[in-house]
Amino acid sequence: MSRTSKVVTGVALVGIAGVAGLVVAEQLSNHKGPPVPTSVSTSTADVVRKTISERQFVSGTLGYSGSYVVPGSGPGTLTWLPAIGTVVNRGEGLYEVDGKRVTLMMGARPAWRDFAYGMSDGVDVQQLETNLRDLGFGQGLTVDQKFTNATYNAIRRWQQASHVTVTGTVPMSAITFMPTPVRVSGHELALGAQLQPGAPVEYGTSNTPAVNLAASTQQLGWIQIDTPVVVTLPDGKTRNGKVTAIGATTTSTSSSGSGQSQSTAAVTLSLEGDVTGFVDQASVQVWVVRATHPNVLTVPIPALNSVSDGKYEVTVVDGTGTRRVEVQTGLFDDLAGIAEVSGDGLAEGQKVQVPRDNA
Repeated sequence: MSRTSKVVTGVALVGIAGVAGLVVAEQLSNHKGPPVPTSVSTSTADVVRKTISERQFVSGTLGYSGSYVVPGSGPGTLTWLPAIGTVVNRGEGLYEVDGKRVTLMMGARPAWRDFAYGMSDGVDVQQLETNLRDLGFGQGLTVDQKFTNATYNAIRRWQQASHVTVTGTVPMSAITFMPTPVRVSGHELALGAQLQPGAPVEYGTSNTPAVNLAASTQQLGWIQIDTPVVVTLPDGKTRNGKVTAIGATTTSTSSSGSGQSQSTAAVTLSLEGDVTGFVDQASVQVWVVRATHPNVLTVPIPALNSVSDGKYEVTVVDGTGTRRVEVQTGLFDDLAGIAEVSGDGLAEGQKVQVPRDNA
């Protein structure tokens, strides 16, 4: 497949709208290979054997990973909510009902019963004991599925430190188990509303920076869990990352007024290293790996001279002379500026001619 046909058949992520989308589309449609240099100053570059990845440019948005619904733990009047953007950690309040705090505890399973002497063994007991230990109240406590005297005493120490009535028991309406600390992203109810057990109170994410995309169903053929990405952040720095979550596909009607529907899935990318200068909802550039070829010859894209019918050649520099070598191209990595090549008379370590940067 020629370089031109590869570019034309590439699918751009849905959600790239307005000027940004038009600019990207124009760049892709006009990218038909490097121009043929004419009377320009040249230098040389090495033919390198390495792994090359072809990447698709898409647009993403900085945000946070995960999407959580914080449920009501019991009936009553909603008397306090944390502000949007607040990060609620283990042992802190998610909201208040009738003036009483509902505390966040870490755990994958929701609470379904009160915690007290005489209760049967269960995973919920182990979750509570794990939190009591991690909050610093686990002296003498063995974390298991049994409610023991040590559990009772740990609860009392936690209640005393939290300035609530010390009972040694925990009503299930007093805590909510969530898998991570919660960064509050929205409120379902206003203060004064009546809560119903299990009904949404507020919404949240984790506090881990991530990049969010909206991928079309066609793109889900090559955007998969663990697919590598490179993200350019608003400060111009790049971070490696990978796809960590793909949501369910949803269908919406186009906003252009055409009445056409489009199916997309929310895609979450994690990033390596710390993200400095984080700006929530800022647009970022994302390069998603579509294909990878290991151990192939590569040259800088500007070293390719277009000849005819989608064919290319490079100019090999041998000593003081030069010779033209016709090459077949494979993957193009536009981010790294290199192309996969092969051809008779081309070998690793040779020098090929490229235009100078200032030419």
